[in-house]
Amino acid sequence: MFSVKPTKPTFKSYLPPIQSDVTKAIEPPIKKLEPKLLPGEIVVNEVNFVRKCISAESSQDDLWGKLICTNFKVSFIPQDDLPKQKFKLSHLLLGEDDVPLTCLEQVVTVNDTKGKKKVLGSNQKLKFNPTELILYCKDLRIIRFCFHEAGPESAKKVCLAIAHYSHPADLQLLFGFEYHGRRYHESKGDRVNGSTPRGRLKTPIFDCSSDWDREIKRTGASEWRVCSINEGYSISPSLPEYIVVPVSLTDQNLKQYSLFFADQRIPLWCWNHTNGSALVRMASINDPLEQKKIDQRVFTAISRSHPLHIEVISSDLDRWLPGIQDIQSAFVKIRNICVIEPFEETEERWLSAVENSRWLEYVRAFLKHSAEIVYNLDARNTSVILQEEEDRDLNCVVSSLVQLMLDPHYRSLAGFQSLVQKEWVMAGHRFLDRCNHLKKNDNKEMMNQYPAAFEITEFYLTVLSDSMWIPLFSTFLFNSPKQRAQHLMDFAKNKAIPQVEDQVLYFPPVWNWSLQFSSKDQTLFNNPMYVGKGAACVHNGEVKSFTRTKKSFSFPLRGTPTLRNALNGGEDGLARRGSLVSVLRSDISPVKDESPSERFFREWFSRPADQHGVLIPLLMPSHLALWKLFFLRWVPEACILKGGPITTYHAVSQLVDEIEILKSQLRQYKRPSPGRMTPARPSGPPSDQRRMYFSTSSPNTPPALPDFLTSSFPYSTVGNLCRRSIYGTPISKFLNGAKTWLSTETLANDTV
Repeated sequence: MFSVKPTKPTFKSYLPPIQSDVTKAIEPPIKKLEPKLLPGEIVVNEVNFVRKCISAESSQDDLWGKLICTNFKVSFIPQDDLPKQKFKLSHLLLGEDDVPLTCLEQVVTVNDTKGKKKVLGSNQKLKFNPTELILYCKDLRIIRFCFHEAGPESAKKVCLAIAHYSHPADLQLLFGFEYHGRRYHESKGDRVNGSTPRGRLKTPIFDCSSDWDREIKRTGASEWRVCSINEGYSISPSLPEYIVVPVSLTDQNLKQYSLFFADQRIPLWCWNHTNGSALVRMASINDPLEQKKIDQRVFTAISRSHPLHIEVISSDLDRWLPGIQDIQSAFVKIRNICVIEPFEETEERWLSAVENSRWLEYVRAFLKHSAEIVYNLDARNTSVILQEEEDRDLNCVVSSLVQLMLDPHYRSLAGFQSLVQKEWVMAGHRFLDRCNHLKKNDNKEMMNQYPAAFEITEFYLTVLSDSMWIPLFSTFLFNSPKQRAQHLMDFAKNKAIPQVEDQVLYFPPVWNWSLQFSSKDQTLFNNPMYVGKGAACVHNGEVKSFTRTKKSFSFPLRGTPTLRNALNGGEDGLARRGSLVSVLRSDISPVKDESPSERFFREWFSRPADQHGVLIPLLMPSHLALWKLFFLRWVPEACILKGGPITTYHAVSQLVDEIEILKSQLRQYKRPSPGRMTPARPSGPPSDQRRMYFSTSSPNTPPALPDFLTSSFPYSTVGNLCRRSIYGTPISKFLNGAKTWLSTETLANDTV
């Protein structure tokens, strides 16, 4: 007799089993998915049973949870507790799965069953129920959510809410104004006599004359003075209230001249060399008939501010450098190559595409032009005027690069922040427009070549860039100092904040990093290879001092006083893609008929670099590299486990930490405590006072790389770049049998 094998059931129930009271008492309570809200933050809309896509190849690692839109951010709260990570960068204002609304560049909804997609804007309607939501972020993340199990109406409402609140019509609608209004009144008890001293902020804001006075004294600009004719922004709405001008120019002269400059932006002093030469920036003159006369008077005044009254040289950046549209176009191309298009690192086409984007070519052009200005200021002892039509974009870049090359103060953390504040924020760069906060874009290359000269790290620059998308700080929120002052005045009036209060206190700048990161995480800003003054360097096996013998270069000034004619014979610098190869070459031997600038660069590169002196960047194509932590930090294919620059950073940090511990122990041995005949057993500094993020291990234990270290450290690629639904599968993976995902590029262009 045969036994009948029971058949497997063909129906599977997806309903949860009925639970008895006993079972309910045993099982833990269901996790309540609630967001962490800041003061003034409210939930606008939410939807449950949402799937956040993690992997580009499989859905098995996807997360289930709740998607929430507040008046500040888009927040995803996973249903299940994630496994604890050994390392986690903890942001004090944002969670791991949070995106500020101002960081959203595009909000795309998709219905894959109906073949529809739509880019949502503010106050738009959506006539189909979305099955997917793709968020394109300004920090280059691509985050994708699926609504197959969620309520269709709830999914539609949350998509519309995200689109609406990420496109505010007015600046005062940004969350920062509501947040700081609540925060001010809630912290009244923490202030002394109703106010908090500004002394805790080490970075000068340059909104008062004393900040400019200190900068004049620091650089020795004795023939320049702080001018207050723009108080109340009565002359120019885009300049700061206090500016530095030549002593020989009277306030009356400046008021007369301002009428002829674009936006009344009279010449603005940037920096002074110890030899007396000055770096100045100014806008173009609107009236061609008055241009020659005004130029002559301004140039004469700047020449008089020089101890030797040497003739001034001008540099027209609009003529010799790529424009804003060219730079934005190159950035879009390099972004598409790195994060939008399928990443094929092994293909030679990828490197060719990077070159064809012209991004690195433009970086090189700015570095090259800045090096030429350094040559004039340092070697020719000649003042330089940077000219740009509006003096609010290219001048910011070049003036900053020149000062980084010439002044070691700006390579420290505090100095770098003051440079950004002075040359970008107070000089009127249009952050509001360039960051596109309302719906109506590289200083890093020098750090690659001279890592010991900069106190800041690549992580610091990345964090600084990301901070532009958080609308809680006044630094990158406005187009000009006047706009900042006016909006903050209106804000204080609406929130019943006394007008006598310092604006820096109730709407702080980004430089107060303790509002975003813990003291431990802020140590990632510190470069362990940063060389202090008085250190030595090794050149060709010989230890040498950093003090360089200064040689004098004397050149007759002939012809028209323009920077490009003085150096390149009037040729177009940008078109000459190899124009400085002959100057900045590996062969530093003298050549016949070399120009004065070639001689300057050749002799500069023949000596060891003074990390606290002038720095000139190498400009050969092989010396320029892509900013990988910014462009590739979210790309899984580019993430290297226990690889990349972070491995060097980890090893050097531990070495520096060990040296600092030994120094601390030596100090304790030399200074025994009173009353003790023998010193106590020395110890290192407390863990919370250590300068390095990675501390040294036990002397008996060899240092090992932590398992969590990747080339994307301290960022995670998990769930931050999901592009499969938009651009499909690369053909190479398709031929290898990879699963083909539906691409919305093939969907009907139905934008209703």
